[in-house]
Amino acid sequence: MQKLTNKEEEIMKILWHLKKAFVKEIRAELKGDKPHYNTLSTIVRNLEDKNYVGHEAFGNTHRYHPLISKDAYRKKFIDSTISEFYDNSYKSLVSFFAKEDKISVAELKEIIALIEKND
Repeated sequence: MQKLTNKEEEIMKILWHLKKAFVKEIRAELKGDKPHYNTLSTIVRNLEDKNYVGHEAFGNTHRYHPLISKDAYRKKFIDSTISEFYDNSYKSLVSFFAKEDKISVAELKEIIALIEKND
């Protein structure tokens, strides 16, 4: 599974949300500056080449759908990030968030409760 560009990830998020969509529907969901229809179509076809997206043909137009689930993509790249930047240590990851004030003591306690519940 290849890492996607920011624009490709943005398009995949739209497809995960919509489930199936034509390029014009994807374009309508984009925030901010919207790429030209042909540019967007090329990006979607690149996603298809990377096996992230499939399509159904309706004459000359295609309706696209995700082939990879959001959860599968998230898991792959979270695992990769933890491996590359935190030496495969989830503890290091949580410590980073704590040091950066991105997670509160209350949230950490909730996480501990979830862990204890699963044991």
